[in-house]
Formats: sequence, structure tokens, C-alpha cells
Amino acid sequence: MKSQARGGTRWRRFAVVMVPSVAASAAIGVAIAQGALAASFSVSGQQFQVTAESLHGTGFVQYGANDVTKVGNKPVAVVGLNSAEITKLCQAVTVPTPFGDVSMLLKAGTDKEKVQAEKLFIDADDMHADATFKGVDIGVAVDSTTKGPGPAKPGENGRGAYVPGSFSQQADEVFFNHVDQRAWATSAGTFTLPGLNLNVSMGKTPCPKQ
Repeated sequence: MKSQARGGTRWRRFAVVMVPSVAASAAIGVAIAQGALAASFSVSGQQFQVTAESLHGTGFVQYGANDVTKVGNKPVAVVGLNSAEITKLCQAVTVPTPFGDVSMLLKAGTDKEKVQAEKLFIDADDMHADATFKGVDIGVAVDSTTKGPGPAKPGENGRGAYVPGSFSQQADEVFFNHVDQRAWATSAGTFTLPGLNLNVSMGKTPCPKQ
């Protein structure tokens, strides 16, 4: 990664998480938010997989943080997006039960009807994708970013605690293709999922490769 970059820059397997997703707890009774959602909640500590064929986002910020979950601290990369448009979103989470593992697989969005999201915050610790950034600034103090929705409040209900003045990066616009990530939490002001489909099955069922 270069310390200075302008225009379109590509990194494969860039260690930043960009894909907005439905929180694992929402996979049971999924609701589409049409308005401002509270960005603060207690993180369960249950990780979930999210994949997408492509993502186009505007107003991006990324910084390192620590989530305090029900199973201990989790270092994460927190990503904020002013808006995002996603093609073929998939979320998979496996929940242990007394009867064995239960997988919940959620899919939404097509080439023509894309998933739409605004004011996204995503907490994750692993991501693979082909990426293009436009108007990127690397090394900005986290509390001085201007292009994204800004960092969440430090430590709000255990989410996204960061060190003021610490490293972050921002960009005007981002493009991601063939995305596969592991996330711990996400929140959004608005999340619209056309063609939403939820499937529940026994065992472990991951999202198909995009």
C-alpha cells in the first residue's frame, strides 16, 4: 500500500471491509429499515459471512477499532459509507442449537434490482475482493475525516471503540467485485433488499462463491 494515492487505485485482497450486510440477529425476523436506525447495540460475538458480486459505494471512511462482544474483545476494521449499491448480496450465519448447527442463508438483489443502503457502518475482520478507490486519502486522523459518514461514537454500547487521532483512510468513491467477508456487526440508516429470500437448514451452509 502506498502512502500517497490519487485517482483510481487497485488492491487485490485489500484489508478493508466494504460490504454492507444484514446483522446476524436480523436473519430470523428480517425487517427492511426505511428511516434512521439506532447505530448502537450490544454485539453478540457471532460472526457471519457476507458475499456480493459487486458493490459501488460513495463517501467512504475506514479505521481500526475494538468491539466489546458477549464473547470478548474483537479487533475489527470499521467501514462507514454514505451510500452503497450492491449486486447479489448473500449472508450466511450458523447458529448452534441443542439439536445441532442451524444455518440461515439470506439473499437479495439482482443485476437489475440492486440492494440499496445509506449511512452504513460495518465491523469486520476479514475480506477478499478486487477493489478500485477514487479520490483516496491514506493516513488521515480518524476524527478528522470528511468524505464518509464519520466514525461512530467511541465505545458506544461496546461498538467500534477507537483511539482519537489514530490512523484512518477515506475515499470519494469505491468499487468492489467478487467480495467475500467475515463480519461481526453492521448498522444502517436505510437498508432496502429487493427480492429478499431467507432459507433455514440444518448443518453449515456458506454463501456460494461470487
